[in-house]
Amino acid sequence: MPSQFQAKLLIVDDLPENLLALAALVKGSDREVHQARSADQALSLLLEHDFALAIVDVQMPGMNGFELAELMRGMERTKSIPIVFVSAAGRELNYAFKGYESGAVDFLQKPLDNHAVKSKVAVFVDLFRQRKALDQQLQALERSRAEQELLLARLQVARQELEHAVRMRDDFMSIVSHEVRTPLNGLILETQLRKRHLDRDNADAFTLDKLRAMVERDERQINSLIRLVEDMLDVSRIRTGKLSIRPGQFDLSQLVAGLVENFAAQAAAADSPIGFCAESALEGVWDEFRIEQVVANLMTNALRYGRGKPIQVRTFALHDMACVEVRDQGIGISAQDQQRIFQQFERVTSAPGSAGLGLGLYIAEQIVLAHGGSLGVNSAEGQGATFTMRLPLSRLREETDLQQATSA
Repeated sequence: MPSQFQAKLLIVDDLPENLLALAALVKGSDREVHQARSADQALSLLLEHDFALAIVDVQMPGMNGFELAELMRGMERTKSIPIVFVSAAGRELNYAFKGYESGAVDFLQKPLDNHAVKSKVAVFVDLFRQRKALDQQLQALERSRAEQELLLARLQVARQELEHAVRMRDDFMSIVSHEVRTPLNGLILETQLRKRHLDRDNADAFTLDKLRAMVERDERQINSLIRLVEDMLDVSRIRTGKLSIRPGQFDLSQLVAGLVENFAAQAAAADSPIGFCAESALEGVWDEFRIEQVVANLMTNALRYGRGKPIQVRTFALHDMACVEVRDQGIGISAQDQQRIFQQFERVTSAPGSAGLGLGLYIAEQIVLAHGGSLGVNSAEGQGATFTMRLPLSRLREETDLQQATSA
């Protein structure tokens, strides 16, 4: 409400008795009266306070009232303050006009009419309060508008995220249905074929060698299903912050060497020999199972997209980090694809024989990040790709130092 604003009044006169008389005339419980005995003192007060009205005596030593008014009109802070001139001079018309030309809104002659002064001051105080109330309402409207714009922006972001989530869900269901159907179809066909042999009492279909081949095929299909389920479980664990990391001390170079040996059969089948180089042992404290999962994913991708060319795996230490580098000479990854391959359900779909849920690199990066490391790629389309995993070595050194200090 307008009445809640305290109005400040400025009285400027070089005579103390005039100041006291005018202050007593315009004072009120809802007003704050400031007095100045010179134009310079008035300017100081004008820079400190927001006045509803300035009542200025025209005839003052030094800077007179007209000059003060001109200065006030030239300053952004004071140009809107109403000015009422007071003078004991004659009522010459041109003298009053000079006051209005200086920016006055009214001109009072001494001796003052008490009732007229009180009424005019009350009008200006009321106008000041109304202006303040209007300014407050405008500010509230502006805040409301800004809040609505912010809310609208948030709603738009939420809508985009929801649309993206729906697309991801649809893509996920499509990919899962395709990837799960492949091993299931294999198992179903195998089961139907064996059932037909059994119905015909065809014992020759179940010789020892044929049974071994059947078991191997079944095992491949079952392992495919297990990998799909494990990937989906890992994504769920990551989203809920429940990805299990069980650190223990081991040699990273030795782990990678064992993986290269385990991948020998797959590498031979893909006609992509895997070379391995370990510059030194890399002892660290990490989750051996999870780190093996990451390196195995990198090697699987190198075989899948390596176009039957040699693959090079290297372990080395760099700037207090243990590094594993997997380099292929395959189809490469465009700069645009490099921005998305670490996201969920993203694959280089143009690659021949690409398969899976598109979760491998996403899970791998989250595992590495959980260890305080990083996983990056350096590639160009058609020029192969180099994936580098970096894991901190400092944790092992800190624990070693602590053990030594404790034993000492």
